[in-house]
Amino acid sequence: MNEKAMSSDHVKAEQTIQEWGNGLAVRLTAPVARAARLARGMPITVEVVEGGIFLRVAGEAKLSLAQKLKAFEPSRHGGEAMAAERLGAELF
Repeated sequence: MNEKAMSSDHVKAEQTIQEWGNGLAVRLTAPVARAARLARGMPITVEVVEGGIFLRVAGEAKLSLAQKLKAFEPSRHGGEAMAAERLGAELF
């Protein structure tokens, strides 16, 4: 694999298509993923174009429950979901 950083956003890598299950796959190296601002779980579209293929980000990465819980901050996200006492005309 030959990687060459030409600028902070331009990275080139020569790679080989491998078999993955009953399909094919290309592993993106860390420098390529960083330059493209890709993250695990990020949806992409794959388009066949003249001379090759084109990958395009199709949305935000989906966070796992563990990632969501790690990012939860009670002071920022409102704390408790239920109040300890009545706030209005609730029936108990």
